[in-house]
Amino acid sequence: VIVSADLSWSSHVNVIAERARKVVAWVLSAFKTRDKLTLMTLYKSLVRSHLEYCCPLWNTPKRADIQELESVQRTFTAKIQSVRHLNYWERLKALNLMSLQRRRERYIIIHMWKVLHGKCPNDTSIKFSATPRHGYRAMVPSLSRTCSQHNQTLFDSSFAVAGPRLWNTIPASLHTIEDILRFKSLLTAFVISFPDEPPVPG
Repeated sequence: VIVSADLSWSSHVNVIAERARKVVAWVLSAFKTRDKLTLMTLYKSLVRSHLEYCCPLWNTPKRADIQELESVQRTFTAKIQSVRHLNYWERLKALNLMSLQRRRERYIIIHMWKVLHGKCPNDTSIKFSATPRHGYRAMVPSLSRTCSQHNQTLFDSSFAVAGPRLWNTIPASLHTIEDILRFKSLLTAFVISFPDEPPVPG
């Protein structure tokens, strides 16, 4: 994972997007079929992992970075014969895919579940408070009001802040689920119930 001196993730995003594009080019040259099942299997197996490794850490708020990442998935899905006439958002629905932005948010929530249930180290010292009505609410840390807008943006996009904020949006009924597979399944059902239209051209 690459981070610049000003704590920007843009360099990392550009590197992994370029790496994924090279894999896309290889897949499309090595496999002549444009069949949905074949291409989706190849995409999920060989391409998408390059765009998501360790994403709870580097999840970027920059519109340009989001567009750079989504452009890889947008370009690849446009090659599938049965959906190439659809715009990107329509293709996502037809292919039963989430945008990469939505998937990163889902991964962050899953990591929060692991922190709550002691499945991974709580490196950022996230605190939870239990209430009968809201379940386990994550405490969102605050930053001094005198800090610069740049620092506030960096702070808000960090896992220590974005994680609790996303966690607090899910139903309390999901908080106490102890089986990770069941939690993932119910979380997926919850997140796909909301419109998924990333800020990219169709």
